[in-house]
Amino acid sequence: MRRSIVAALLLGGCAMTPPPAVTPGAVPLVAAVAETDPVDTAADAADDPAIWRNRGNPADSLVIGTDKKAGIHVYALSGKRLSFTPAARLNNVDLREIGGRVIAAASDRADEAQAHVALFTLDTVAKKLVPMGRYPVGPGEAYGMCLWTRMADKALFGFVVMKDGRIDQVSIDTRGATPVVRTVRSMKVGTRAEGCVVDDRTGTLYVAEEDVSLWRFAADPAAPVAGTAIAKVDGTTLVADAEGLALAPRGRAGGYLVVSSQGDNAYTLYRLPGVTYAGRFRIGGGAIDGTSETDGIDLMLGDFGPGLRHGVFVAQDGDNAPETQNFKFVAWDAVRKALKLR
Repeated sequence: MRRSIVAALLLGGCAMTPPPAVTPGAVPLVAAVAETDPVDTAADAADDPAIWRNRGNPADSLVIGTDKKAGIHVYALSGKRLSFTPAARLNNVDLREIGGRVIAAASDRADEAQAHVALFTLDTVAKKLVPMGRYPVGPGEAYGMCLWTRMADKALFGFVVMKDGRIDQVSIDTRGATPVVRTVRSMKVGTRAEGCVVDDRTGTLYVAEEDVSLWRFAADPAAPVAGTAIAKVDGTTLVADAEGLALAPRGRAGGYLVVSSQGDNAYTLYRLPGVTYAGRFRIGGGAIDGTSETDGIDLMLGDFGPGLRHGVFVAQDGDNAPETQNFKFVAWDAVRKALKLR
């Protein structure tokens, strides 16, 4: 590939506004500006990315991405692989800066009967991930993973989405010599789920139940465990499987929720805070090949250097033939322009 230098067990509430009709063939293409080196493992391997923004030197920011059969990679914005940390069966990954460190957490599927969270620190100078250990959560196979920093006290929490739809919330304390990971509550959707993301501003957890709906939960551990269904997997605006989730925050509660519409190789946007349909796009049409069958995505707004002045969207590519799977990078400005977003 050519590369550029510059990707119903809950009843808490189910009111959903039907989406507007979508004209077939009207989904705009947005070209990737870079792609990562392919992962080393063949077949279904690359899965989920997470972005770290270097505030002092935005062009020196990093993207991490899982190879769920081998370990976890660190990439430059050019797509060049900078380091690799072996680990068995990591699936989804997220990161937060807390206590002067960048903490990354991944769902660990190595033991399908006992879910684990694998923790790392991201050494932003050496540009590599340093393992902190793996910690048991609860019974089941760990699938999805996302983090939340509670604004009031900067406490760090993780949400581990099990393959059967259970969601275990864990507190993660990294202040001591050894991290302490403790399960504080559990929630549930009716069938298989994976993708999740938390809006730190509002303390809202979003979860994708792959063939059914997007769900919204209160992220605080003291909140009720019931969720609200907010957008159907309707085969038109959102096509099964609903996979990765990402946020483009704006102001105190606005912006967009982005979802991987895996079944038709697209990405669907919902306007926040009301979660109303805002449009769809696909990646393609440039010097770099497009994406298909995307699992994980991530999005971060802000300055990332030339060509990425207002943010970068990263998407896993499920079919990067003839090479193995990889991740594609897209300028957020290009998405905004294609969908005429504010």
